Amino acid sequence: MSVREEIAAANRKYVRTFGYRKDLSMPPRRRFLVLTCMDARLDPAKFAGLSEGDAHVVRNAGGRATEDAIRSAIVSHKLLGTREWFVVHHSDCGMEYFSDPEMATLLEGNLSTAELTDEGWRNVDDDSTGSIAGHYVRWLTIDDTRKSVVDDVRRLRAHPLVSPHVAIYGYLFDVKTGELVEIPEASRIGGSACDNLKGTSDKP
Repeated sequence: MSVREEIAAANRKYVRTFGYRKDLSMPPRRRFLVLTCMDARLDPAKFAGLSEGDAHVVRNAGGRATEDAIRSAIVSHKLLGTREWFVVHHSDCGMEYFSDPEMATLLEGNLSTAELTDEGWRNVDDDSTGSIAGHYVRWLTIDDTRKSVVDDVRRLRAHPLVSPHVAIYGYLFDVKTGELVEIPEASRIGGSACDNLKGTSDKP
């Protein structure tokens, strides 16, 4: 079967056992959000112990606090009541393996999938589909994963539309062990106003 057929077959099986899920409410039951990478080795449901309806999960390349990720997080809190956000980057992230100029040059060459060699990334196909548009994109590559967590928590915390009552935590996921390792500096920066105001909390 093709991947498309496999997905259709899996969905038919899922529909037969959907059951109680039809009664789940829109707001996440456990009132938190995870911002993490799209890497296929990461399964937030498993590393964070999630079931359907528990939490919001926002994913992109690197798990970065992009404008769109921030948009989703703001909606998550303002309209759907999340109170805690977890920024989770990970070891051996693909965003560590290229630079902005490198990506732009690859895309200028062509739009087909490149390959990683001992000398770095290179285009395989020789076609004429390339574009210079990649030179105008900020790809948010990562040089230091701990620093990237701190930077993204800081960006979220400083955003004028992010409530000071949302607590933001920073973690690294180890792809070799499955362990979530907290980055204390990130979590300190992301602490909510409630950390210093006993008895103060968001309304449900």
